[in-house]
Amino acid sequence: MGRSFAFVDAPAPRYALSLTVNGCPMDLCELVIEDVEGGSFRVHRSVMTSSEIFTLEQERIFNRSWLYVGHASEVPRPGDFCRRMVAGRPLFMIHGRDGKVRIFINSCLHRGALVCRQDSGNAGSFVCFYHGWSYDDCGRLVGVPDPSGYVEDFGKTGRALIEPPLVDSYRGMYFANFGSDASSLADFLGEARELIDLTMDSAEILGGWEIIKGTAKYNIRANWKLLLENSADNYHFHTTHKTFADYNANLRRQAGLDRPRINNIDDSRGLVFRHGHVAMLTRAEGRTIANPSPLWSRQAIAATIKLRDELAERYGEARGHSMADHSRFLIVFPNLAFHDTQSGFKLRQWWPLAPDMMEVSQWELVPRRESESLAKYRLEGSLTFQGPGGFGTPDDIEALESCQIGFRAHELAWSDVSRGMRREARSDDELTARGFWRQWHAMIQGRAGAERVTDLPVARPPAPAQRAS
Repeated sequence: MGRSFAFVDAPAPRYALSLTVNGCPMDLCELVIEDVEGGSFRVHRSVMTSSEIFTLEQERIFNRSWLYVGHASEVPRPGDFCRRMVAGRPLFMIHGRDGKVRIFINSCLHRGALVCRQDSGNAGSFVCFYHGWSYDDCGRLVGVPDPSGYVEDFGKTGRALIEPPLVDSYRGMYFANFGSDASSLADFLGEARELIDLTMDSAEILGGWEIIKGTAKYNIRANWKLLLENSADNYHFHTTHKTFADYNANLRRQAGLDRPRINNIDDSRGLVFRHGHVAMLTRAEGRTIANPSPLWSRQAIAATIKLRDELAERYGEARGHSMADHSRFLIVFPNLAFHDTQSGFKLRQWWPLAPDMMEVSQWELVPRRESESLAKYRLEGSLTFQGPGGFGTPDDIEALESCQIGFRAHELAWSDVSRGMRREARSDDELTARGFWRQWHAMIQGRAGAERVTDLPVARPPAPAQRAS
């Protein structure tokens, strides 16, 4: 039987979305069903296919969340700029001559044409190509053709390009929020800031992080939420990425090495935080400073050992070893992946284009003064697995697109996300997916956040190591 959707009137700001599936109406509160006692967590598959849900997500999630725009290293000098599309809006980020980094809506005050028409570069001013209105690198309107056609001093009355309602940064990462009543960026990131700090601090002795030139961009014919589920999920690794596992095993055999002592499943764990952020920590071989791949050169391995010692000396053993002994895969709700591994550090972001289509962008970060031998292995490792043509990304794309095709069978109404609900979570359980879905479900109903973050009984993450003063 077919499926129909209709909005049902209700008092603002919450209104119900009635989904008629096989003659049975469903409200927003029924899209995710969690039975704690029964150990069951189900997500209705209409959330992956419905155009009405897609529209509601733009309003209640993407218009109310802190969204990543860019990194400070992309605009290091006055006049440097870069363009982005954020929540369907054209923006550009620019380093002004006054030293301040700003984010502007990329639309002329006159008739709305794009003011910044290149993806990146350096400019002291911007002239709209449509009618010639000009703006300086702080966004101020500084000139219009034929000023006599306007009131006196029209171009000198404080008019400026519009900024998003809220803009803030954390550790060099700039975010925008299109809601006017959102909490601060620091509160939004919450406990997840500790994982960001561990990564950002780990490169301070190497000059800090910088994004290198070049952006990987590709589309996936699947709902955007599938990539979020996938990005902090260990459950699929040995099946979806079997070719990669076999490739690594063959390299080890050729080098006369046994199986890794520390692996991606047994030595990893998932974490969930407030506001829908989720993470996976791992000690797997080749992923951390403390556990480099034995396939690397002696010079690269020596560089990692030296770096671990230097981190402990600078930040104290507890914090320094916390930086070196784990890699961190953090997903900042709703659509930013913060991947920190010794074999490649990157930021990955994805935007929904339609219920069954997303656009993915990926940027590589490197320590400014990293040794040449270590940088080589870091970038090679990143491309080998998570590059668009690597082992991992094509596998994941195939899996996600296969799921989206499967959702066409409306007779199968629910996806099951229950693995691990009745035990202390393992890294290959679905704890992180449930953490995301609870926040998504709360916001799609018009609430600020989920009442409960993790499964019961709560398995809390360890207290973070204290930062050195």
